[in-house]
Formats: sequence, C-alpha cells, structure tokens
Amino acid sequence: MPVEETLEVIRYGETPDFSTKEKHTRVCYIVAEEGADGNAIEVEIKTMPNYFADYDTFVNFISEEEFDKNYTAMPHAGVVITSANTGEGNKFTMEFSHKVDSNPEFTANIMLAFARAAYKLYKKGEVGARTVFDIPPAMLSSKSTEELRKEIL
Repeated sequence: MPVEETLEVIRYGETPDFSTKEKHTRVCYIVAEEGADGNAIEVEIKTMPNYFADYDTFVNFISEEEFDKNYTAMPHAGVVITSANTGEGNKFTMEFSHKVDSNPEFTANIMLAFARAAYKLYKKGEVGARTVFDIPPAMLSSKSTEELRKEIL
C-alpha cells in the first residue's frame, strides 16, 4: 500500500529521493495451518529479502472462511505519480491509479491487450521487440480510433 504522506509530498510537486520503506507498506493476510508457529511465519515474511524486508510489513492471520469470503479474487490497487518542472518555476504532476477486484483477471486482460497490439503491428508489417512505452494506447483497444475518440476523448 502506498504511504499516504509520500503521495501528498509528490502531489505537491516535490521530487525527493525516497527510501523503499517511505514508498510502500506491505500488508499480508495469512491462513496458517492449525498448530503452525505464527510468530515464526511473521518473522519469515518480514525478513524476506528483496520483497518484504525493506518495508514496514504488517502480517494479519485470518481464518480460511474470511480468506474465502474476502480475498480469493486477489484485489489489487496501485498509484504511480511523477512530478517534474515543465519550465522555469512551473511544476507538473501526473498521476495514474487503478483498483481492481481481481488482479489475475486484470493481468490476463492486459496480456490480451498487448497481444492485440502485436497483431495490429504485424498486420502493418512491423516486426521486432517493443516495450509497453512503445505501444500507443489506441493499439491496446479492440475499438477503432473513431470509436475511441467518440466514446473517451
């Protein structure tokens, strides 16, 4: 989860170098097997290198019923913010955020959209590797550019 104080600093237009811990908090929901050592599980999670160790991490033990009710769809959210100067003394901030009910379903749809873009490029005779930065948003959609302009722009 993003650290709210950090989001506000960036939204204000500041651009300091933040530590990993200052950017995100990790929150885990764990269904432990009966008789498992909860303290050992928590320590193992919080000290996991390259994922949890550098963050403030909170481990919550929940029942299997609560997991089945609230977490099987694997909801996910994220925020990306960038701030810079567009001219002498003029600040620029751009923010992208998303909240999805099912991260696996969302990921599958993103993969499908980029496969669609690859097919469109192929039909135009374009070949070679591309990154997500190289693909215009219109190529990701199944709608025509005319439909996109009419419905979204």
